[in-house]
This record gives sequence, C-alpha cells and structure tokens, in this order.
Amino acid sequence: MKVKRKLFGLWTGELTSALLFAALWVGYLNGFSHLAFYLTTFSGVYAFIILEFILFQGSLYWFMKWRQVRRKEDSHLPSSYIQLFLLLKKMNKILLGIGLGVFVYHCINYGLKGLVFFLGLYAFAWIEYINYYVIRLSYQSPSEIKEFFEQKGFKRSILAREIDKNQRV
Repeated sequence: MKVKRKLFGLWTGELTSALLFAALWVGYLNGFSHLAFYLTTFSGVYAFIILEFILFQGSLYWFMKWRQVRRKEDSHLPSSYIQLFLLLKKMNKILLGIGLGVFVYHCINYGLKGLVFFLGLYAFAWIEYINYYVIRLSYQSPSEIKEFFEQKGFKRSILAREIDKNQRV
C-alpha cells in the first residue's frame, strides 16, 4: 500500500510539475510583457520543450510502475516498455546535444541577454535527464536522505537499473 501511494505521488507530481510549468509559461507570457523576450526566443523555448519532454517521461515511467503495482503484477516493467525508455533516452541525448548548438546560436544572436534564463532551463533539463537515466538525484523524505548518507553517495536511478537489467537478459 505504501509503495502504491509513493508511486502515485511520483507520477502525479511529475505530471503536475510539467503542466504547471507550461501554465506558468503561458501566464507569464500573457501577463508580463517585459518577460516576452525570455519566453519567446528560440533558445528559451527549445530548453523549455526539452525540460517538459523529460518531465513527461518521468511521469509516464512512474505511472507505468504504479499501474504494475496496482494490478499486483511484477513491479519491473516489461521489455517493450524498457525499449520505449531506451528510445526516449537516445532522443534526450540528441536533443540535449543539439542544445549545445542552441547555446552557440543564442550567444551569436543575443549575446548575454537571456543567456542565464536559457542556461537555467537547459541545466534543469540535464538534471532531470540525469535523475531518470543515470543516477538518483532527488531525495525528499528524511529516511531517503538518511539512506543517501549511509550509502555514501549517489546510486543508479531505478530506471537506469531496469534498463541495465533488461539489456543483460
């Protein structure tokens, strides 16, 4: 029961974050004309779309895990789902790599104006990518924080371990 509740919170939390960020983006665009430059440049929009894309992947992953547990099935995702996340991981790498070109584009066309905004969104997207596909970066509860210090460092993310396990089989 506790696992089901935790997984439900994870998938709805990620989904809520992605939807709330999009709503705030539109709200700021409509309500604060002085922010239009930051919210409408190609580089800002590109970084935001990557971030949203990765947040939706996180929501989808936790939803699939929650559904498995709710159905009282094995909590490990079937190979076909893991293949989907492998494809998404490759797409993320390509999109994040293109982001370096977008950085150069921004510097050439806008100089320093809006650069911190772009870099903040771009870094946030990288952090989310790493959190899902490489190592676990988020520790919310006191017991999770205690576990982090006891293990003396970061551990592979759950999705990364599932991908690794699936590729060995």
